[in-house]
Amino acid sequence: MKEIGVLDNDLVFSLDIGTRTIIGIVGEYTEDEKFNILAYSIKEHSRRNMYDGQIHNIEEVTKIVKEIKEELEEEIGTSLNKASIAAAGRSLKTCKVRVDKEIDPTTEIDRKIVEVLELEGVQKAQEEINGGKDGNRFKYYSIGYSVIEYYLEDNIMSSLEGHRGDKIGVSLLATFLPQIVIEGLYSVISKSGLEVGNITLEPIAAINVAIKEELRLLNLALVDIGAGTSDIAITKDGNIMAYAMTSTAGDEITEALSKKYLLDFNQAEALKINLCKEEFQEFTNVVGMEYKLSSKEIVEDIKETLVQISMEIAEKIIEYNGKPPAAVFLIGGSSQMPGLKEILANNIGLPKERVSIRDTSFIENINGINDKIKGPDIITPIGIAMEGASEKYKNFLQIEFNGEEIRLFNTDIAKVSDLLVLTGYNPRKLIPKSGEDFVYYLNGKRQVLMGSKGEAAKIYVNNQNGDLNTLLKDGDIVNIIEGTKGEKRSPCLYDIIKKEKIIKFNHKEINLITHIKINGKIVYGNPRIDEGDNIELEEIDNLFDLLEYLEQDIKLQDILINGKQINNNVKLNPKDEIYFIPKKNINLIINGEEKTIEYNKDKFIFVDIFDYIDFDLSIPRGKLILKVNGENAEYLAEIKNGDQIEIYWDN
Repeated sequence: MKEIGVLDNDLVFSLDIGTRTIIGIVGEYTEDEKFNILAYSIKEHSRRNMYDGQIHNIEEVTKIVKEIKEELEEEIGTSLNKASIAAAGRSLKTCKVRVDKEIDPTTEIDRKIVEVLELEGVQKAQEEINGGKDGNRFKYYSIGYSVIEYYLEDNIMSSLEGHRGDKIGVSLLATFLPQIVIEGLYSVISKSGLEVGNITLEPIAAINVAIKEELRLLNLALVDIGAGTSDIAITKDGNIMAYAMTSTAGDEITEALSKKYLLDFNQAEALKINLCKEEFQEFTNVVGMEYKLSSKEIVEDIKETLVQISMEIAEKIIEYNGKPPAAVFLIGGSSQMPGLKEILANNIGLPKERVSIRDTSFIENINGINDKIKGPDIITPIGIAMEGASEKYKNFLQIEFNGEEIRLFNTDIAKVSDLLVLTGYNPRKLIPKSGEDFVYYLNGKRQVLMGSKGEAAKIYVNNQNGDLNTLLKDGDIVNIIEGTKGEKRSPCLYDIIKKEKIIKFNHKEINLITHIKINGKIVYGNPRIDEGDNIELEEIDNLFDLLEYLEQDIKLQDILINGKQINNNVKLNPKDEIYFIPKKNINLIINGEEKTIEYNKDKFIFVDIFDYIDFDLSIPRGKLILKVNGENAEYLAEIKNGDQIEIYWDN
C-alpha cells in the first residue's frame, strides 16, 4: 500500500466537516494540470454533533472522520495521513466599528497615520467581539477588514491623506475567526490519526472554484444556503471584503413543508430535496392522507417562507455591501429550491439572470465528477480539495515577532497589521509623540512651546524595512522598534521673543523694546528660561509714547510716518520710518517792521508770509503789490533771512 507522506504532492485528501454531513474527497493533479477526483465518501451525522459550523461533540465527529478515512483508503489502496480542511463561513464573526482620534493639526496626514487609525479600528472590533476582555487576546484570528468611510472633523471623506485637522476617524467592517473553531478542527484531525495539511475558509474555497479569477474583481456575493444558515461572502477588487450570515436556510423550508402537509421532518426533508428533481410529487402524511401535487403547487404553498429566506439574505448583503452587488451566486444544497433564486433577485433589486446557481458544471479543469457529486452542495468540498492540491494556504504562518513565536492564520494576504491585531500590539506605539509642552508667561499671558517631534516606529521584516502592509510568509521574523517621544524644549530668551523691534526716527534707529524683565527683574543678554517664568516686555507702543520717551515736543502736523502725514496718535510697528522737520527762524522786515518767524520747512517762500501777518486777501482793494528788497516778487519766490518785504494794495 502506498503511503502519502508530507512531501507527497500527488494525492490530496480533503474533508468538509459540515453541520449535516461530512464529505471526504481524494484527488490528484494530472499531467495536463487537471484535478482528478479518485474517490469520495459522504456520511451524515447520526446526531447533532455540529452547531453553526463549530464542532460540539469531538468524539462523534472523530468517529465519522475515521470511517471516511478507512473507506477511502480501502478504495484507493493507499494510506492517508494528512487532510486539507476548512473553517465554516458561518463561524466567522463580523463587527462594524468606528474609531476617532485626536491628531496634531500641524502635521499633514500621511498613509502611515491612516494605517494606524485603521489598525486601531480592527483592534476595537476585536475587543467588542471578545466582549471587552483584554485577557483573551488570542480568542479570535483576524481574517480581514474593509473601510466603509473616513472622517475628518466628523465630515465624511473619501480619503484622509494630504489633509490636516484636529480629529480623524474611520468606520470599518472587520472579520474574525474564533480560535475554538480551529482548535476543534485540529483536535478531530489529530484524534483521527491525521495531520492538518492545509486549512482555508469555506467561502474562500467555494469562491476559488465557483467564480473564475477574472470575475473576482467585480463586486459579487456568494451565498451558501445550507441547512441551518445561509453564509454570505462579498467580493470586491479581487478580495473578499465582508462575510455575513442569516439564521434562515433549508431547515425553514423543511419545517414549512412539514407544517403545511403534516409530515415528519425526514419526510419533509426528502420532499424538499425532490422538488428540484421531479415535476410531480406523491407522498402520504402522518395521518395517512395521500397527496399528488405538482412541484409548482407545493412551492407556491410555501412561498412565504422562500420570501422570508431571500429577504433576509438580500438585507444582509446590502447591509454589508452598501448596495446590491453586480451579481449573486448561490451554492449549497438548499440553493436548488425552485423559485428561490427568482425571489431573491426580486428582493435584492437585480435582474433574474444576475442571480444564478453554481454547480460543478462551472468548474474548469476537473475530472471524476459523477451524478452523485455534481450539485451546488459539492462546490465547497471540491474547493477545499483543490485548495489543498494547490497548497495555496499553508495552515498557519509561524512568525517570530519581537522574539516571540506567533501562529498567524494565513489568508494568502496576511500582513504585518494582522500580526499586530492578533497580538494586541498597541498601534499608538507606532506613532511618534511630541515632547512635553514648555509653559511660560509673556506679559502675564500663558504661552506654550510645543515639544520636539519624536521618530516614527521602524518595522523590520527579515531585517528589511517594512510597513503595516508588508505581506508575511511562513518563517518570517518581524521586529518593531517603537516610535519615540520628542524632547521637552529648553529655550533661551531670544528663542521665544524678539529682542528688537526697530524703527527709524529721523534716520536714527530706535528699539521699541526698552526693557526686558524676567520675574520682575531687568535682564540683559540671552539667558535660559525656566518653565513658568514670567517675561515682561516694556515697549513703546504708539507715537505719543515715543515722543515722550524721546522728550520731543512736536506737533502732529509736522510729523511724517512712512512718508505720510498723520493727524492723530497711531500704533507703531517695526520698520516704521518717522520723520519731522526741525524748526527754523527767519528775520524779516515786513512793511517797515522787523519780524521773526519760526517755521519747519526746507525753505520759506513768499506766500508763507501770509500765515504770520494780518493781511486780508479775500477782498481786493486794488492791485496787490509784492516786493522783495525793492524788486517785484512772485508768490513762490524763496525768502531769505534779512529780506525786506513790501505787501500793499495800489489804488
